[in-house]
Amino acid sequence: MAETVTAVVTGANRGIGFAVAGELMRRGCRVVLVTRDPARGEQALAALRASPGGAAGSAELVVGDLSVVSSVRAVAAELSDRCERIDVLVHNAGVWPTRLIRTEDGYEQSFAVNHLAPFLLNHLLETRLRRVVQVSAGLYVKGRVDPDRTPWGADFHRMRTYCDTKLANLLTVPLFAQHWANTGVTIDAVHPGVIRTGLGDSGGVLGLLLKVVKRRWATPEAGAAPVVRLAFAPGERSGRYFDGDRPAPLAPVADDPALARRLWDQGMAHVA
Repeated sequence: MAETVTAVVTGANRGIGFAVAGELMRRGCRVVLVTRDPARGEQALAALRASPGGAAGSAELVVGDLSVVSSVRAVAAELSDRCERIDVLVHNAGVWPTRLIRTEDGYEQSFAVNHLAPFLLNHLLETRLRRVVQVSAGLYVKGRVDPDRTPWGADFHRMRTYCDTKLANLLTVPLFAQHWANTGVTIDAVHPGVIRTGLGDSGGVLGLLLKVVKRRWATPEAGAAPVVRLAFAPGERSGRYFDGDRPAPLAPVADDPALARRLWDQGMAHVA
């Protein structure tokens, strides 16, 4: 009898994360949802358990704020206690900031969630990990991350900061592949497409216009498909970037080993 696959999905209470969790449950996985809000996490848990095919697998909840370093550490500790092995870790949680918010650690919020939290979880959980799938964004090509400014929001921009932080995250994916070479742990990143989620939603006229535009975008279920496919298809190589189902070369802006190493070294200050 095959062992049950244990999968952890961050930001799993809505959007792509919720759809990924649902599909993994339908495939018989034990799915651990990581959410920031306890009430929304419980609602997602109940909806997944009641969904058609949900009974094929199981779901449970870990609550934690991935924008705060101490909370990321607490999430990692709880996951380590619950999971002897994490077959798949899906980094889906993401923030598109509409204004500058700094966390209690002093970091710009989207930098903390989009880049630093996955970086820390990868290191803190690496003895448990088998497969990591990083949900990325094609807009990384518009990013211009500056390690001296971006982490603290000194170069904050309502549109560009999301791109900057997704680029920061993507720059370290090849380094994780190297770090885990010959350990059996693999990592790949995927842009799931332009998907109809709550990412970047705001109030006012602009927010209403965005919601109208989003009606034409693909569903979260469509965005979940390439993520789930990668979860079960590690391949012979690690550190790849996928545009949907297709492997794609990284744009020159993400092929900067010196910049990647600076971001890596910055993040390592929180690992020890």
